[in-house]
Amino acid sequence: MLIVLIMPIVQIILFGFAITTEVRNAKVAVFDPSCDIETQRIKQRIDASSYFTIAQNLTDYNQINDVFKKGKINIVVVFSKDFANNLLHTGDAAIQIVADGSEPNQASTQVGYLSQIFASYQQELLEQYHVPFRIVPNTKMLYNPQRKDAYNFVPGVMGIIMILICAMMTSIAIVREKELGTMEILLASPIKPIYIIFAKMIPYMVLSLVNLTTILLLSIFVLGVPPGNLFWLVIISILFIFLSLSLGLLISTLVSTQAAAMLSSAMGLLVPTLLLSGIIFPIESMPVILQDISVIVPARWYITAIRKLMIQGVDVQYVLKEFAILSIFAVILMTVSLKKFKIRLM
Repeated sequence: MLIVLIMPIVQIILFGFAITTEVRNAKVAVFDPSCDIETQRIKQRIDASSYFTIAQNLTDYNQINDVFKKGKINIVVVFSKDFANNLLHTGDAAIQIVADGSEPNQASTQVGYLSQIFASYQQELLEQYHVPFRIVPNTKMLYNPQRKDAYNFVPGVMGIIMILICAMMTSIAIVREKELGTMEILLASPIKPIYIIFAKMIPYMVLSLVNLTTILLLSIFVLGVPPGNLFWLVIISILFIFLSLSLGLLISTLVSTQAAAMLSSAMGLLVPTLLLSGIIFPIESMPVILQDISVIVPARWYITAIRKLMIQGVDVQYVLKEFAILSIFAVILMTVSLKKFKIRLM
């Protein structure tokens, strides 16, 4: 009844509101060395649009890399010196748009929207002064100048594979033991229940590590994706694998059949991972309630960390937030799962 009645409601809400390629509420940083009347008007246009919000004003051009690494900004607008003077006297003024190329599709959409705002303002100046003003933005894609799609989908694929193999397979394996009646036999032996549980989880940990190695080798040597900070990438991937195994264990304590375990894993983990983790659709463009729900989707934080470590090549200090959140999730899930498992079977 839960699947038949509740799941369609959840799916229609997720697919109706989460699936969108539009840009909404993208955070913009501005570097404006001239601070003249024309740049102020353009900034007001950007901030007044439903697509962008000016979240930060930079005082130094060298701050651009830092704001992207910290994940606080989606795109940066850079005005040239003496912007208004150049525009009114020569008819030309330079604007640079700096985008995060680690998400090339989203970055291209944001650049297109900003270019439309600049073109609209240019047209208004032309009608007002009857002078052929030109505001031609120069686009720069950080971390992915070739705009390769592999830079975007590799972190997402890593998150999906870990969820599928670890959570789904672990839950099905443990529930199968319950259905066959062999779990009770094992629990009646002198072996402690926690050892039995970990013995069931270890094979999927090994399989996940093999898959992680395969994905990294293919990504680096076949797809040409940079390895970035490889050491910490592997460390946080191992943490996410452990978290996914804990999710599988938790699911096994809530259901009693393999079919229910598979459906719970697929609908409860795979769909939110696809729609609410930022793999395909930007989280900023979703309704606020879905943005809040996405906070409890572990894959969101893992994929964000992988993009920073692998594509941007940042130091571990820039992913401490994601590392801490995943660690808290892992500890809570494992603790709750073990406690429920013991109460249920002993």
